[in-house]
Amino acid sequence: MADNSIYRFNVQKLNGEEINLSAYKDKVLLIVNTASQCGFTPQINELNALKAEFEGQGFEILAFPSNDFGGQEPLEGKGLESFCEIQKITYPVFDKIRVRGPYADPLYKFFSDKKENGKLSSVPRWNFHKFLINKSGLVTDFFYPFTKPTSSKIRKQVARLLAAGK
Repeated sequence: MADNSIYRFNVQKLNGEEINLSAYKDKVLLIVNTASQCGFTPQINELNALKAEFEGQGFEILAFPSNDFGGQEPLEGKGLESFCEIQKITYPVFDKIRVRGPYADPLYKFFSDKKENGKLSSVPRWNFHKFLINKSGLVTDFFYPFTKPTSSKIRKQVARLLAAGK
């Protein structure tokens, strides 16, 4: 397992259960920091559509709610669970975390430091910043919030990574 893979990180589900990201080994991942009250929140439906497009092909979306930008994620625990049910979210949503600054979650500190991840330095500038991860758990690219999940740019890269070996 590569030292610069995401598989060294544990994350917490909404129910409080901690899992290691190696649970997603051999899958292409799109990791997104989300918020329920953001102008980009309608991208939740596009994330569902992207997940459906690649269903059964080894693709997964992982959402990490964050209140780091404009206080746009006031929900916690059960409130987040209810929001996910109402929105019919089809991908895993994890516990709320910080994605930038000195208190950023270790996973997001990893994304922001090229020395750590071996590929790029990208600190989210707003909600719905997206990181693309290959089947080996390595960061391959990122997309700013204004890049829609169903954009050809993201869809082509996901398809390319799914077609590639490990």
